[in-house]
Amino acid sequence: MHRPFLFALIVGAAACSSGGAPSVAPSPVAQGTPSAAPAPVEPNAAATAAPSSFAEVPPPVTMIDVDSLARTIVAADSAADAAALAALDLATPDSSLEPVFSHSGGADDLEVVTSWDIDVETYASHDRVQYYLDFFQGPGRERMAIWLTRLPRYEAMIREQMQLNGVPEDMVYLALIESGFSNSAVSRARATGMWQFMKGTGRMYGLQVNSYVDDRRDPVKSTAAAARHLNDLQDRFGSIYLAAAAYNAGAGKVSRGLRGLPANTASMTNTASELGDEDEVNNDAEFFRLYDTRYLRRETKDYVPKLIAAALIAKEPTRYGFDAPPAVPPFAYDSVIVPSQTGLDVIARLSGATFAEIRALNPQYIRMVTPPGKSAMVRVPVGVGERTTLAYAELPASERVAYQTHVVRRGETISGIAQRYHVSTGEVRDANPRVPRSGMIRVGQQLVIPTNGFNAQTRAAIAATRSSVRAPSRNAKVYTVRKGDTLSGIAQRYGTSASKLKKINGLSSDRLKIGQKLRLQSSGSSA
Repeated sequence: MHRPFLFALIVGAAACSSGGAPSVAPSPVAQGTPSAAPAPVEPNAAATAAPSSFAEVPPPVTMIDVDSLARTIVAADSAADAAALAALDLATPDSSLEPVFSHSGGADDLEVVTSWDIDVETYASHDRVQYYLDFFQGPGRERMAIWLTRLPRYEAMIREQMQLNGVPEDMVYLALIESGFSNSAVSRARATGMWQFMKGTGRMYGLQVNSYVDDRRDPVKSTAAAARHLNDLQDRFGSIYLAAAAYNAGAGKVSRGLRGLPANTASMTNTASELGDEDEVNNDAEFFRLYDTRYLRRETKDYVPKLIAAALIAKEPTRYGFDAPPAVPPFAYDSVIVPSQTGLDVIARLSGATFAEIRALNPQYIRMVTPPGKSAMVRVPVGVGERTTLAYAELPASERVAYQTHVVRRGETISGIAQRYHVSTGEVRDANPRVPRSGMIRVGQQLVIPTNGFNAQTRAAIAATRSSVRAPSRNAKVYTVRKGDTLSGIAQRYGTSASKLKKINGLSSDRLKIGQKLRLQSSGSSA
C-alpha cells in the first residue's frame, strides 16, 4: 500500500520451557466444520486459540504436488510481477470488449448474469477501466494469467474475512492488483506480502514484523488485517472506492482531496468520520470526481480503474480470452503448536510433507524457523496434525533446529564465517536472503549458519525465497549469468521467455556459462 503498484489467527507467543511437547489443533476443514480465523494479536500476547482454515475440503484429502506449486509460485513471483507491471505501456481502449450486464433477472439471463457487491457496472466503460482491460489482455497478459491461477487457493478465505468485517466480498480482487496474490511480493517501498502492508500500518493492525516473523507474508493474518483496515476506511469515507484510494495513498491524502472539491458540494467535502453516520453522503461517484482533479497522484487515480478492470477479468476470465481457473484445493491446514524454536524443515520431516509444502503454508517465518523463547503455531497439511504432534513429542530438544545463529563481529566476512563453521560461503548466503549479493555485513548482525541437519531441500527453498525478495531493475538491459542460473529462470525473473532470450542473444541451446552477458531486450526496445 501507499506506493507504486508492483510486483506486495494467532501465533502462540508465550515464553515457555524448551522441553514441552506441542499441541495440535485439527483444521475445521478436516472435521467438516469451517470457522473464521480470529484477528491477529499484538506481539508477545499469549496464544489463546489455534488458527483455523477457511474452506471445506471433503475427505479423503487429496494433496496437490506442492513442490511443483512452490516452483511455479517462485518462478512467477514478485520480480516478474514487478517487471510486468513496470512495463505498462500505452494502450488503446477497445470498446468492443465493454462488459454486458443483465437487469431482467429472467430465466433466459441465468447464464449471463454476473453479480457484484461493488459498483462495477456504472464505471465499466470509463476510459481508464478500458485502458487496463486492454493492458491485462495485452502487455500484462502472461502475468495476469498466472495471477488468476493463484486466486482459487485464497478466494474463499479472503471472501469470508471481507464478509466478517463488513467489506464487499469482491474486494478480494484488490489483492490481485496489489500483489497478484503473492505472499512474497515486496515493492520498491518495501511494502510486503499479498496485501502490501508497510511496517507501520501492519503493526497498527496487529501484525508482527521482526527478524523472525513477518506476518505481512502470512496470507491468513494479513487478509484479516486488510479486511479490518478496509472496513475502517469504508466507515470513514462512506465509499468502498474512496476506501480503496485511501488504502493506496493514505487516508489523509483522500481527505484533503475531498475538502478541495468545489464549494457547491460542501456537504461532500468532509470525511464520514467528521460528519457522523447521519451525514455520510460520500459515494463511489466522489472518487471519480476526485479523479478529474489534481488532488490525487496518477497512481492513485488509476488504482480504482485497475481494480475494476482486474475484477471484470477475474470474475469472467473466459470472456476475456483467459483459461478457466484451475481446480486447486483451497488454503486449508491443521495447526500444531510448538513450545520452542523449531525449524520448518524439522516439521516437514515429522509431518511427512515436503519442505516446500510447509514453507508455502508458513511464509511468515522468514528465517525458516519459529522464534526463540516462545511457543508458536505452525501449519501442516490437513490430516497430519496429530501425527506431527506425536512425532514431535519424541524429538530431543537438540534436534528441533538445524542451524545456529552467529552474531557478526568487527572484521568478519561471509567467507571467514563460513570457514569457521565448516560450511560453504554459498550455503551461508542462501540461508540469509537479506544479505546483499555484495556480501556486505555489519557488526551485530545475526546470521543463520546451516548445520549438517540443514538439508539440500531446505537450502534450495531458501535460495528460491532469496530470488523472490529481490526484484530486478525495471530498466535492466544486460544480465550477467551467475552460478546456478538457467535460461528459463532468468526469463521468468525478467518477465520474458527463454525462446525470446535465445533469439535476442543468438543462442542455439539453453546452455550458459558463469559470467556470460545476456541481453534482455532487443536493440531499440524500451524497458
